[in-house]
Amino acid sequence: MTLSLLNEDFLLTNEPAKRLYHEHAEKMPIIDYHCHLEPKDIYENKNYPNITRIWLNDGSLGDHYKWRLERANGVPEDLITGDGDEYDKFLAWAGTIEKAIGNPLYEWTHLELKRFFGIDEPFTTKNAPAIWEKANALLKTDDFKPRNLIKKSNVKVVCTTDDPASDLHYHQLLKQEEATNGFKVLPAMRPDNAVRINQGDYDAYLRQLSDVSGVTITDFDSLVAALAQRFEFFNSLGGHLSDHGLNTYHFRKVSKADLNQIINKARQDNQSLSAAEIDGYQTALLEALMRLNKQFDWTMQFHVNVLRNANGPMFRKLGADAGFDSMGSQPGIAGELMQLMSDMAEEDNIPKTIFFSTNPNDWLELATGMQSFQGGVAQKMQLGCAWWFNDTREGMHDQLRIMAQQSLLPNFVGMLTDSRSFLSYPRHEYFRRVLCDLIGEWVVRGQVPDDDAYLGKIVEDISYNNAHDYFGFFDQK
Repeated sequence: MTLSLLNEDFLLTNEPAKRLYHEHAEKMPIIDYHCHLEPKDIYENKNYPNITRIWLNDGSLGDHYKWRLERANGVPEDLITGDGDEYDKFLAWAGTIEKAIGNPLYEWTHLELKRFFGIDEPFTTKNAPAIWEKANALLKTDDFKPRNLIKKSNVKVVCTTDDPASDLHYHQLLKQEEATNGFKVLPAMRPDNAVRINQGDYDAYLRQLSDVSGVTITDFDSLVAALAQRFEFFNSLGGHLSDHGLNTYHFRKVSKADLNQIINKARQDNQSLSAAEIDGYQTALLEALMRLNKQFDWTMQFHVNVLRNANGPMFRKLGADAGFDSMGSQPGIAGELMQLMSDMAEEDNIPKTIFFSTNPNDWLELATGMQSFQGGVAQKMQLGCAWWFNDTREGMHDQLRIMAQQSLLPNFVGMLTDSRSFLSYPRHEYFRRVLCDLIGEWVVRGQVPDDDAYLGKIVEDISYNNAHDYFGFFDQK
């Protein structure tokens, strides 16, 4: 039985879309400029023992997208994040997928089964035992080691997410094997532990950052000096991006003396900080990080407006990134970010920037706001792809439409996986199909010319070429 949603033209609802996808998008390589894969796993290149481990949870790299659906289906926690039997976990996922029609995970799950394992049938509790056996047999082969899964997906660059205090040990090892691997694994800096002054053990983190940077952090200037040293180190290993998770944000300027007082107070008890102190510190540090991104010609990503760890008891039990986050609802966060951009425009220190928000109500404000700060670089400011809860056909469609209507879609840097799994690369295929279908709709309505050469180049650029040129991963240093 051939699964209709996975036939060669699924998501492609018009003839121009079919041509654009099959003749242009389908052949393009992948640059995955934001993901949560572990460099250690890529370097060690070990086979996964079974499909549960690569699909649902392997140590700390669980798939909280799937976990959320399983909880909605009444699956007990020991078969989600607990120590339940791995085959039983697999069966629980099959039972969940049977009910997931209309959810992108239904389509992604079947795409992954088909593209990697050659399994072209609905995934159900009835055929789960046979799929378990076939998938596990394949996972034992060399073709299913992490590096070969990356190659099979035609991935040229993988950017992981790394704290500035990381020693990047496995990145150093992988850099020595780039030629053999045929792809790059590059660090992308995520300094959230430095920015979120009121979360975690701030003093312990600054001591850790001091140790790895060789800069003793005593005040704001020495904190920035330590981060500058980390930029140099990441840059030496091919780093070209930073990433900043701002669940909420309010622009506020404070003096250098106030900043030093805030840091000293936080090192003693960061829970005692006022909202105004947190805002002032975060604004100052973000501006310092913008200067460093501009200095090193990096791209700065902002992931904003998220309600994190909403279920207090489960957060205390399982920690972060366990499936208890939701769309944020801070009103006016885009306007706060535009104040940050305006302040940095005064000193010409806005780097290449990509804005992501989990709340689509922010997209139009971000897209129109960023247009006030374009210039100097083609599409210096970008509206990032539909993120997280918006990773749906409709979400992708809306983001692409807003990017096209408010800026220049042909300059867009395209899709990323934002994933912890080596099986997630079909998300790029999914995005490309949505892209081609949208452009095909414009052709059918007479909004753009029915010119496959012209539109095909645009599709190829958004799929790969723009990211290749914009991020500079292949520039000689």
